[in-house]
Amino acid sequence: MKLVISLFLIIGVAAIARSQTPLQEMVKTEQAFSKMAEEKTAREAFMAFIADDGLLFRPGAVNGKKWMLEHPLPPSNKKKPLLAWQPSFAGMALAGDLGFTTGPSEFKEDINDKKPAWYGHFVTLWKKQADGSWKFVVDLGIQHPKSGGSLKLWTPKDKPGKTDFISGLVKPEDLIEKDRRFAAAAAQGLFPAFLSFAAPDIRLYRPNSLPYIGIEKSANAFTSIKGNLTWTPIGADVSRSGDLGYTHGTYEITAPDGTEKVIERGSYVRIWRAEPGFAMRVVLDVTNAH
Repeated sequence: MKLVISLFLIIGVAAIARSQTPLQEMVKTEQAFSKMAEEKTAREAFMAFIADDGLLFRPGAVNGKKWMLEHPLPPSNKKKPLLAWQPSFAGMALAGDLGFTTGPSEFKEDINDKKPAWYGHFVTLWKKQADGSWKFVVDLGIQHPKSGGSLKLWTPKDKPGKTDFISGLVKPEDLIEKDRRFAAAAAQGLFPAFLSFAAPDIRLYRPNSLPYIGIEKSANAFTSIKGNLTWTPIGADVSRSGDLGYTHGTYEITAPDGTEKVIERGSYVRIWRAEPGFAMRVVLDVTNAH
């Protein structure tokens, strides 16, 4: 009897898994990641869900697993910190092997605190592993003084779409070169460069501010930077379908008076998506100062 029940359970779980799209699977994984951080610790959750080659920014890009193992947490002072977050927006490649999630986050120095010590927004890139599980390969976020919204569970409305694609059409080195061209264009003029390389629905994340959504708001924020902005891509990855990928690297803002004094430097992650009638364009841009 127990064997029969077990078989029904296995069949039921398999049926649920098949009924979910890759986007929904990824979002469920992000929610499980957040739940583990609440029930255990953020450190344990990060160790459980990060890919072996996953990147964290401490402050520059580092192998996340290696960094956490080399930097153990100090002894507890009896407080239980809580890093909480929930996805509210996501995107998935046509091949169903690479996607991203983003949404509001908040941090309490102790789980019983009435108010968070800070609010923020996170950006996580997820990659499907050889065993079929989802692990995150990049995680970067910003902090800002206002709440970015309630941390409620979200279920994306997604239907299985077109599955035919040409594998390897866009390679990581192609995306790095695209990012370099964006940087070169920005050196000639931030505003026209942004309009040429950004998607209409771009999300721009900058520290100390709620996200800017849409090309008009994002362009105004991007081009209001006081100083000369330059950046250098370091790495990239692209879905097998070539319609979604990301670059990451470092940036500098130097004084506008020609002295080349660095007034800000940090890391960035840029998510690119193939647009109808266009080549790859930026759909999400997040920076975090060092």
